[in-house]
Amino acid sequence: MTSLSINLNKLALLRNSRGRDYPNVVAYAQKFASLGVNGITIHPRQDERHATRQDAYDLGMLCAKMPEIEFNIEGYPSEDFLEMVEKVRPDQCTLVPDDVNQLTSDHGWDIASSIDILRPVLKRLSAAGIRSSLFVDPHPEMAEQASAAGADRIELYTEEYANTFDTQSGDEVLERYRKTALRAQELGVGVNAGHDLDLQNLGQFLEIENILEVSIGHALTIECIDQGIESVVSQYMDICHKS
Repeated sequence: MTSLSINLNKLALLRNSRGRDYPNVVAYAQKFASLGVNGITIHPRQDERHATRQDAYDLGMLCAKMPEIEFNIEGYPSEDFLEMVEKVRPDQCTLVPDDVNQLTSDHGWDIASSIDILRPVLKRLSAAGIRSSLFVDPHPEMAEQASAAGADRIELYTEEYANTFDTQSGDEVLERYRKTALRAQELGVGVNAGHDLDLQNLGQFLEIENILEVSIGHALTIECIDQGIESVVSQYMDICHKS
């Protein structure tokens, strides 16, 4: 079964917009956990415009008390980010090539040109007992380069899949994701996925075998507003159970 990890960034953005601790991200993490999700994800960017460093510490303490819930921290591997990750010790750290001015993640690593940055960071995470994942575009050579760099997993950046879902080019694009996942798995690298996945397109994407984890935040938050949190989480869990 594919694990469902809920990205809390949009809830944190709502909180920050009013200058008070409402909604409280720890309380929502607890609520999602009570509904059966498998993980919690945050991406504390450099400007802390949504999830903050303090959120990472608070959620790390919560997840430490709930061993059935995996904690995943995403971010660019700056020194201050890595020091925070080593203190929090999440189950997984997903490295993302974000610039401080990016609105949201919009591309995967060019691993070959970034190898001098990534290889020592991946070793550092391994030494801390933290599973590593690299955010990558859907090309089989990215799986090969991630393996050579020493990553435990890759996270497939799924915006292209979402944008072409249910279009004439959709099958061709999905096949590229499938080939990338298969190549990673052949090399012993686990496969996660995330970005713009939702209730409509997730089921087809999980026809790709052995996707270990999907992290979903933006769409899920909107769907919860439309349909209610219990209904939405139940639908996502059903899709993941069928994978």
